[in-house]
Amino acid sequence: MSWHFIEPVDVLFLRGNKLFGDPGSYGESQIPPWPSVAAGAIRAGLLARDGIDLQRFARGEEKHPAIGTPAQPGPFRVTDFGLARRVDGRMERIRPLPSDLIASGEEPTITRVAPQSVAEGIESSFPLDCLPVLTQAERAKPAGGYWLSDGGWGRYLAGETPTREDLIETGALWQADERVGVGLDPNLRRADDGKLFSIQGVDFREEIGFAVAVDGAELPDGELLRFGGDGRGARLLAAEYEPPAVSPEAIAEAGRARIVLTTPGLFPDGWRLPGMAEDGRFELRGVRGRIVAAAVSRAEVVSGWDLARWRPKTAQRAVPAGSVYWIEELRATPERLGKLADHGLWPAEGYDARRRAEGFNRFEWGMW
Repeated sequence: MSWHFIEPVDVLFLRGNKLFGDPGSYGESQIPPWPSVAAGAIRAGLLARDGIDLQRFARGEEKHPAIGTPAQPGPFRVTDFGLARRVDGRMERIRPLPSDLIASGEEPTITRVAPQSVAEGIESSFPLDCLPVLTQAERAKPAGGYWLSDGGWGRYLAGETPTREDLIETGALWQADERVGVGLDPNLRRADDGKLFSIQGVDFREEIGFAVAVDGAELPDGELLRFGGDGRGARLLAAEYEPPAVSPEAIAEAGRARIVLTTPGLFPDGWRLPGMAEDGRFELRGVRGRIVAAAVSRAEVVSGWDLARWRPKTAQRAVPAGSVYWIEELRATPERLGKLADHGLWPAEGYDARRRAEGFNRFEWGMW
């Protein structure tokens, strides 16, 4: 696996899954974008670099050694993707606050959400044994617009509560760049009357960009990518990075853990993990346990554009990155825990290999 820094060289248009272009509509950028945005940009760059005939590739008649074909992906896959910054030449990841961390107050303090058993006589529609509960001495309004530094992420995975110093304000990362677009008449090939719309671009601060981890392919250093909407420019740079992580040995010894999604999860049973029964029992690729609580943010819809087939990808409901699942009675060897993290939260068979190559369903183990 190799790490790379994607350095924007222009304002980026990171379109989400909402339609825009109608008169008066507004196209908002999504940060971070889906990992498929990085996967598509890198794969397109590799195909162009290696002289692959794109028409033959789209029809499955020419195979790339790393990418494979549109129907049968090769060994290439994205294993991590998100915001990053460079400090003194060193890359650091920047992550959204997980759903079990709440920043609140004008000078934000961070409070943890923790599973608590439901008192006898209290009934709810929550299907698991425990409720994720935020305990505060005084009621406070949640504070938005904050991200978690690399050091704070490491403390979070280790079971500690990050501090105010671990928070990064959005204004230190990028600013919005509003643009006005004009709808076109395809028949007259000119601007159509009354069709003005707005779109939000993202102007990143200096040394702010994206980190991407790739397996199964050798990527060129300094390659220029077409990234996001309108194919705006970004440079792919090799980077040295060692992500914070909890050792599988510590997780196996503890016998319980948190499963923290680092990219959106495309799960066949809605919010439930693959291998998870309705009562919370969990078994996947040799890892067994019982999910006792979950803090899952509101579902989002993931789609995209299939360039090879020249049509939209199937829209799928996704569990947002940062969602947390608490698992008890964990039974697995450190090797099994590591292999599950490497494979991602995909069923043992019958999964969508294309979406897996794009980097969905990735997670990390955290202490509980």
